[in-house]
Amino acid sequence: MTSVLDDSANSGQRSLPAESLSASVVSASIVSAPIVSAPIVSPPSLLRSTLRALLVPRRLIPIVVMSVPLVAAQAHLSSDSWAGPLGAVMCVVFFLLAPASWRALFPPDAPRPTFAAPFGRVIVYAVSGAGTVVIVGSVIPDLLGMQPTLMTSDISLWVSVALFWVGGYGLGHTIDMERSLERERARSETLQQEAERAQLLALRAHLDPHFLFNTLNAIAEWCREDGEAAERATLALSDMLRTVLKGTQVPAWPLLRELELCHTLLRLHRVRDPERLKIELAWDDPLPPLEVPPMVLLPLVENAMKHGPGAGNSGTVTLRANTLDDVFVFEVENPGEFTGLRVGGEGLSLVSRRLIHAYGGRAELSIDGHEGRTVTRVTIPLTCKTPETNA
Repeated sequence: MTSVLDDSANSGQRSLPAESLSASVVSASIVSAPIVSAPIVSPPSLLRSTLRALLVPRRLIPIVVMSVPLVAAQAHLSSDSWAGPLGAVMCVVFFLLAPASWRALFPPDAPRPTFAAPFGRVIVYAVSGAGTVVIVGSVIPDLLGMQPTLMTSDISLWVSVALFWVGGYGLGHTIDMERSLERERARSETLQQEAERAQLLALRAHLDPHFLFNTLNAIAEWCREDGEAAERATLALSDMLRTVLKGTQVPAWPLLRELELCHTLLRLHRVRDPERLKIELAWDDPLPPLEVPPMVLLPLVENAMKHGPGAGNSGTVTLRANTLDDVFVFEVENPGEFTGLRVGGEGLSLVSRRLIHAYGGRAELSIDGHEGRTVTRVTIPLTCKTPETNA
């Protein structure tokens, strides 16, 4: 049910009278959004991150394809019963330690070295690789009393050292390059979101300058003709501008405050032309405990007034806010049928982008024209989390 502005409220819903939005209500203290501290996540160890990278299918499959025949040949061509397990251990140790050693000695974010600086780390890498091969392929088998095997012969150990060096470089280098690319992509996405958010913050406090100028001109005339009307309009405009400025400092505020701000805008329009303009307001009582980005609904009301009565279309402007099946529905209906988006218009696009940023694409904005009227609708699931960043 709806009620014409300044009339009494209907049962089950309430309608705001013109006098109900005093300066003390609109300029009430803003409820700050809770400060959520980001958890401190320690980066994974070098060995663990290397293992995760090696388990990616595009690396794991080639490693398995190469290791399985090698271990099978080691077991088949060697007389010792432990030759197969030893070959498997050698493959696991080499494929894990070789890239981890390279990444530890040559991190991608290290300062740019001089011409002579890398050679010390190259020597350390070469010695550690040779030492690992000797320990796993010679010292341990000797301690276990194993017989010579395919992979532990002298020539095979030299081949293993070369594979350790080359494979460690190849795998370690590609893993670091991949991680650097992922970080750059994440950084690029973050910068893009921040740029988008900065643009939205610059635009969201937008108030139609023509409406503001016309209202100030009307107040100037009323100062000579109707001092009481000029005083009411000045207080309402002051309250609205104060609330708009406060709204730029918080990521979200209660739904009631947003609707009160929309009501203030309607009051100002009605003060300018009370005879011609009729407004109906209706919403659920009580309203759902939903918080919305400040001034996300205000441009829709402003747009309805601009393209409805402001464009010479006579009729009633209706504002509805209801809950249907755990979804909050906000509607603005104005005279004048919607025929398509206006070239150069930013209002609807701004609201749509802000809703995407605030609710991750779960909120929807739609606009339809039918039988000489336009209905703009916003739907927000009540299960959406309160926006924690400015949108």
